[in-house]
Amino acid sequence: MTNVWDRVVGQPAAVDRLRSLAERPTHAYLFVGPEGAGKEVAARAFAARLVSGSDSDTSRVADLIMRGAFVDVTEIVREGAAIDRDEAQAIVQQSVLTPTEADLRVVIVHEVHLMRDTAAARLLKTFEEPNDRLVFILLAEQLLPALDTITSRCLVVHFPAIDSETIAAQLQSEGVAPDIARRAARSSAGSLDRARILTSDTALAQRQAAFSEVPYQLDGSGSAVVKVVETVSALIDRAAEPLLAKQEADLEALESRVKLLGERGSGRRALADVHKRQLRKFKTDELREGLSLMAAEYHKVTVSLQEGVDPAIYERAVHHIHDSISALSLNVNETLLLHALFAKCPSLHAIAGRREMIEA
Repeated sequence: MTNVWDRVVGQPAAVDRLRSLAERPTHAYLFVGPEGAGKEVAARAFAARLVSGSDSDTSRVADLIMRGAFVDVTEIVREGAAIDRDEAQAIVQQSVLTPTEADLRVVIVHEVHLMRDTAAARLLKTFEEPNDRLVFILLAEQLLPALDTITSRCLVVHFPAIDSETIAAQLQSEGVAPDIARRAARSSAGSLDRARILTSDTALAQRQAAFSEVPYQLDGSGSAVVKVVETVSALIDRAAEPLLAKQEADLEALESRVKLLGERGSGRRALADVHKRQLRKFKTDELREGLSLMAAEYHKVTVSLQEGVDPAIYERAVHHIHDSISALSLNVNETLLLHALFAKCPSLHAIAGRREMIEA
């Protein structure tokens, strides 16, 4: 017999804790961990266990919950930049509804770390006076002090980033060739979702090599900066093609449901917003990894102790790169960021030429 927990990859400690918690359920849980670590799948698995009373995934109820299609399990996804007061009100309205088919209702709220203070204040009473036939499962990438009033009323379950060996093994079990699985896992930043997209990315190695070569392509001129920015931006756009194909399939599936069930509550806008966020995050993750590869090239120079080379110059470049990586979380214009960064970075072309002469 298969069970709902089989869908949660690389999180044995979290699964063991959820199995135990399911024996004595309470009104609110908070799952914390980076995107792609499995907390979304775990939320559905936990909901299926609570609602159906069984770990089995073979029942109609469990199958519908795992597909996000069961009437008494509602998933709340933000539509704007953050969960605001209006969306909080929608969550409150969900909390007063009685179950339609099951004995219990479950409300899964995504990206709680992006909740505004006003929304948190609006939800506080709901958590202080819980409905005994309602369970909240909140998902967040990190614990924030601003949400302490809510998180203190939840049982917290942690989902760390999945290690690359586990991701590679999972990909191979899904039919991915071992070398492709390992390469995708190394570049996944602990996200199984991202790794799955990267398995169909035939230009992954080329893109990584291109970022590593950036310090050697710079020569202090603006034209070199423009050329390098155009090159890496085009490679990142190409990298997003598998994700765009998946999103197109999601949209086609939505349109099929609209034809079958009607337009009302179809979720077109919500899906479009989700796709937009997915695409931006994917490109940002690609840029983070690429800039880290650049920093590694400068770091090699700082530890090489070559005669006549001032390591401080290249140490500053590493600091500039890490500052830019941090800035990516602030919704900056990435093209402008790259232009500004590359203009400050020294060239490694001369050092590479000197090393080649010495080795010859």
